[in-house]
Amino acid sequence: MPAKPSLASSSALVPRAAVRAAFLNVKDAAEYLGLSPQTLYVWRHRRQGPPSFRMGPRGRVMYRREALDVWICKQEQADSRSNVALNPLNATPQQRLSRIPNA
Repeated sequence: MPAKPSLASSSALVPRAAVRAAFLNVKDAAEYLGLSPQTLYVWRHRRQGPPSFRMGPRGRVMYRREALDVWICKQEQADSRSNVALNPLNATPQQRLSRIPNA
């Protein structure tokens, strides 16, 4: 009869892998975004950039992978080159007011 795997060993591996897939530290988040870790630290200090939080007893800065993806989509929508509605070349021309000389 085959031995049952212990709950301690199998349950310890699944959450660790799930956490690594769902959460990124500063170095991994910077690599994921194509930025330097220093840029993320500066943005965090200025309360800019993607949302982050502190996790664990040592309070390491972490990023949710889903939040990074949402932040990237928002950046794309805010850029006039990606968002047709914001492109100034697509705006309707405005009429100038004609100047009437005072007589």
